[in-house]
Amino acid sequence: MDDLDRRLIALLRTDARAPISTLAADLGASRATVRARIDRLVTDGVIQGFTIRLKDHEAAGRVRAIMLVEVEGRRTDLVLRRLQGLPEIRALHSTNGRWDIVAELEVESLEAFDRTLATIRTIDGIANTETSLLLSSSKG
Repeated sequence: MDDLDRRLIALLRTDARAPISTLAADLGASRATVRARIDRLVTDGVIQGFTIRLKDHEAAGRVRAIMLVEVEGRRTDLVLRRLQGLPEIRALHSTNGRWDIVAELEVESLEAFDRTLATIRTIDGIANTETSLLLSSSKG
């Protein structure tokens, strides 16, 4: 990845639906170059998908949390596969230190949150978890 790729990704993070012509103008590159860069970034797996962000009122009432997960032994791949299959998991991150995985959760209610925690805690290979509810956000 070079500087043009990094600037392109930054623009796509702001508006993944921006027209190629707008991206090209903002980057000072041709439309063909921008299209080829996006195609290559997708093909290479750098860009793994495009998503949407909802206005805060659209997410109102939703329960969001960060879960720190400690994995027993060498079972991280197994645990990650099981977690990826849960629709309540918005993102998974590997990390270092005491915790092995950081999971971002989002559900519609506290009851659903409780069910999700119970489900996750029964996954074979999970040694320990610590979960914090996200109360408010100040950016992004």
